[in-house]
Amino acid sequence: MINVLTDNLDDFASGLWVTTRLVAGSFVVALVLGTLVAALRVSASGALRRVGTVYVEIFRNVPLLVLLFIAFPGVLRGGVDISPWTSGIIALGVYTSAYVAEVLRSGVAAVSTGQLEAGLSLGFTPVSVLRRIVLPQAFRTVIGPLGSITIAMIKNSAIVGASIVALPDILKEARIVNSNTFQTTEAFFWAAACYLLLTVTLTFVFRGLESRYAIRR
Repeated sequence: MINVLTDNLDDFASGLWVTTRLVAGSFVVALVLGTLVAALRVSASGALRRVGTVYVEIFRNVPLLVLLFIAFPGVLRGGVDISPWTSGIIALGVYTSAYVAEVLRSGVAAVSTGQLEAGLSLGFTPVSVLRRIVLPQAFRTVIGPLGSITIAMIKNSAIVGASIVALPDILKEARIVNSNTFQTTEAFFWAAACYLLLTVTLTFVFRGLESRYAIRR
């Protein structure tokens, strides 16, 4: 079994690097969009709250594979020149942002209203209170759940490689190794090991962040 890994180490390493870059880029998109949507979800304006709710319900309930078809061939047919990389990052990021928004909303709810009122009494605008007081605490509160979402994103990234976007990630490289060697069990075993390497590493990273920065309530 080990010979499948050693003979195709460059392929597996390449797939691991592609998956890492895909997840990192998508995480940035998810974090930015998720933060904005979470701000809408806790807004004092009923209209903005409804916009945030509609966003979450749409992207949390539409399958990722459908979003990938929209983000790549759909956009290309619309006359927009988009690369597989960009479409994969956007689709995975937008899909995950709905979950990030809900986690952050729960973190915002954990911040006491007294701190919000104190900020307003000091002359801060509601947006400034959210940005300077509430969101920093919310992020520290939900480090653990954000880690779980990131790990789920790593596993969901396999859909990107298996879809029409077809990025050369871990899963696609394993399929190529399988087609070249006809050693299916071994090829996908090492693909699973690569995914496990990423998820376990991130688990320890987020545990470290949580132990250092998380707010204990």
